[in-house]
Amino acid sequence: METSTQHAVRLTEMLPGHYPQVKEIYELGIATNNATLETNAPEWEEWDSKYMKSCRLVALAEDGSVAGWGALTAVSGRCVYSGVAEDSVYIHPKYKGRGIGKLLLQQLVQESEQEGIWTLQAGILKENAASIKLHEQCGFRIVGLRERLGQLHGQWRDICLMERRSKIVGV
Repeated sequence: METSTQHAVRLTEMLPGHYPQVKEIYELGIATNNATLETNAPEWEEWDSKYMKSCRLVALAEDGSVAGWGALTAVSGRCVYSGVAEDSVYIHPKYKGRGIGKLLLQQLVQESEQEGIWTLQAGILKENAASIKLHEQCGFRIVGLRERLGQLHGQWRDICLMERRSKIVGV
């Protein structure tokens, strides 16, 4: 899978060699304190075991550097939830506001449906208005607010739970 875009990036499958830049982008997201409750980015082996082997994307800038990434994690190992996954989309700060997140999320939706995923979900810190808006633009809806779901640096944080049901898988 490879897609050219009008946004001066090329979407392609994430390869292990992309991970150093993917990790850096994840760490930049962690540093905002509004992207995740995680406080450290894992090494490749741990990251690779957490995320689904399919539906891993990078947005490559014209110079070949990683401008952003997106991937899916299964929400459960139980077979009844085999069609439910959670998305992660992160953009390097110097590429924010260019529509790259939307391109990545739209492509993740498309690829997830090819993999038989009927529901995508996202847990977004309630202060992360840009991510909530992005998900709404890509067909997600807010299904609830999970209050005091986890702590970050000793502070309880609320998570906005969003989901997108496929119109072609599981209908």
